[in-house]
Order: sequence, then C-alpha cells, then structure tokens
Amino acid sequence: MEYIKKSPSRVIFEIINTIFLVLVTICFLLPMWHVICCSFSDPQKLNINFGAVLWPLGTPTLSGYEMLGNNTALWKAYGNTLLYVAAGTSFSMILTTIGGYCLSRKCFGLRKALTLFLSFTMLFDGGLIPTYMVVKALGFVQTRWAVIIPGGVSVMNLIIMRTSFEQVPSALEEAARIDGANDFQILWRIFLPLTKATTAVIALFYAVAKWNSWFHPSIYLSGKRDLYPLQLILKEVLINSSITDMVSSSDDFMVSQAKILIKYVVIVVATLPILCIYPFVQKYFTKGVMIGAVKG
Repeated sequence: MEYIKKSPSRVIFEIINTIFLVLVTICFLLPMWHVICCSFSDPQKLNINFGAVLWPLGTPTLSGYEMLGNNTALWKAYGNTLLYVAAGTSFSMILTTIGGYCLSRKCFGLRKALTLFLSFTMLFDGGLIPTYMVVKALGFVQTRWAVIIPGGVSVMNLIIMRTSFEQVPSALEEAARIDGANDFQILWRIFLPLTKATTAVIALFYAVAKWNSWFHPSIYLSGKRDLYPLQLILKEVLINSSITDMVSSSDDFMVSQAKILIKYVVIVVATLPILCIYPFVQKYFTKGVMIGAVKG
C-alpha cells in the first residue's frame, strides 16, 4: 500500500478536528452520564450537591427505582405510551407509504395538485382551537384516538417517501404488472423492500414524535389520568414537582429528600427505550434521508 505523505496543514487540521469532535462528544454525553449517576445517588447527598456528578454520590442505591417500581400510575402511563407509539407509528406509516406511492405514480393525474395542496399545509396551520373543534366533533376527546389519529401524516415525511419511490426503476414495476401483480403487491413486494432505509428512518421520526408527545395529550386527555402518556407524568414530576403519589411515605422530610432523586430516575426511565432502539436504526439514517431527499 502506497504511503501518502500528509502536509503540515493537513496534520494540523486533523488534530484540531479530532479535538473538536471529542469535545462535542463530551458535551453530548456528559449531561446523560450526569443524569444516570444522579439516579443512583444517595438522596441526602444529592440534595446538597452543586455541579456535575461523574459518579454516584455516596453509596450507589436503587431506592429511586424502587419508588417508581411501586407506582402503578407511572407504569400505566408507560403502557399507554407504548400503545400510542405502536398504534400511532403503524397508522402513520400506512398512510405515508400509500400516499407516497400514489403521489409517485406519473399516471396519477392529480399528483401535482395534491402535492401543492399538501405543501400548502406546511406553510399555514389551522391553529389549536379549530383543530380541537374538529377532534371534538369526531368524538375523539378524552379517548385514545385523540392521541393516535390527529397529525397522523407529516407532509415532510410524505414528500421524502414519494421522492424515494420515484427513484425505483420503472422496469421493475412493469415486469411485476406483466406477471399480474396489482398496486398493493407492487408496493409491498417491490417498493418497500427497495426503500427500507427511507422507511426505517421515517418510522423512527414518527415513533420519536409519538414518544415525546405531551402537549396534545394534555389538551385532549385533560382529566383522564388513566389515559395519560409517560411524558405527561414526566412533565408533572419535572415542572410541577408532583411526586407525592410516588413516595409511599407520609413523612414530609422523606418526600423532600426524594424529590430530586425521583426527577432523575424518571428521566432515565423515560429516555431509555429510545436510547436502546436508536443505535439499531442509526445505520439507515443518513442513507434513508439522502435517498428520499435528492431527486435524480
């Protein structure tokens, strides 16, 4: 293998670039590590600590996780979130793939008009009150459908999916039609396997959006705590400091000591699933976005 001598300017650039990337990585990982260490820390020492925590304070303890483990409301909200993510992502992907396939067909006469109409919604929004009135008229308020159905399609994801489908060679579709395949068979057996990178990325976008959603559930599910997603419970803990129902103690001192610990534990529990899933989808991320975003 031929050795290529690097110029001094190139060496300096690589050194500076490496140092910069290491610092950026530390900036991203340090807050996460701080939260994890705090979740295993002694509550009393955690309350009097100031600054970053690089190792659990005092003797590492699972008391915070034990408190959450005994809280049925949290785990019910956890189950609600898993249901919303699974049902909402499936619903959104069905609409997005079918819509993207229809808009990518050159034989579809309304494709340009529908694309302009959908693009218009990216610039102008009906607003919260009209949206709430529509959801209420459909009878979705105070039901799980209010979280799953509204906002089921992202126009940006639909355009990315359409562009990705347009890059599939037309010869494959023609060969499938000669063999007697219909549109649904062509979509399922040809287009989706060839655009699995884009499909995986869009599914990740929808899943993360559903997982982090709290504003619309707080409006449509107001007062129905048994339907609350996890993020609403997390909001109550972080913003309203509502942990009384999570600590099985009537001692005000114990409640005050556990307040900060519970906040860190809930953050870890709420973000852990996404952190576990993301590495498996990350390999599709760059490829999927670029395939669906560049027309060629």
